[in-house]
Amino acid sequence: MTGTPVLAAHGATVTLDGTTLLAPTTFAVAAGESWCVTGGNGSGKTTLLRAFLGSRSLTAGTCTVWGEPADLTRAPHRRSVASLVDPVPVARDMTLREQVTLVAASWYGDTPETATHAEATLGRLGLAPLGERFPHQVSSGQLQLFGLALTLVRPADAVLLDEPERHLDRRRVGLLGTLLTERAAEGTAFLVATHEPALVDACVGRVELG
Repeated sequence: MTGTPVLAAHGATVTLDGTTLLAPTTFAVAAGESWCVTGGNGSGKTTLLRAFLGSRSLTAGTCTVWGEPADLTRAPHRRSVASLVDPVPVARDMTLREQVTLVAASWYGDTPETATHAEATLGRLGLAPLGERFPHQVSSGQLQLFGLALTLVRPADAVLLDEPERHLDRRRVGLLGTLLTERAAEGTAFLVATHEPALVDACVGRVELG
């Protein structure tokens, strides 16, 4: 690897009341690479992702984004990192299309191109026919795809995903793997906590915890 990695952990460790939530972990993800994080329940997968978000403090070591400590209070960090780690807040009284378009507009501005980009994201995830529905009118799998649409419609140098295969059938998992590959080819770095073999196979690197 040459240059500064998008995401890097150096001895990243989290302990709480004598319990190790994340054992010392070191790796680096370059632009255009997709890495998976695997391990059993309680091994620290979600803890690691939250450390890169800046919402989980480390006991030792570092987690950096473009060489800078993860820090949600810094605008460049918020611009660089998109995530589906915790449930994405949704509005019950706005349609799927309205919400995806709103997120796109908040980053790209309110332009015809923004609406086109939002529609393309909905279409790529198979949600365009459901665009006029409200969140409570779709299935759990469709709601998961909606969360992915809200995450992927915005610009980001790095995308963090925690078990994005949740509630998805085999076909949709395959679609997600293809989307990760396509977006990585455009230069985005991915860090994906997953148990799904198809997503592991779509990644070029792996962090095994536990």
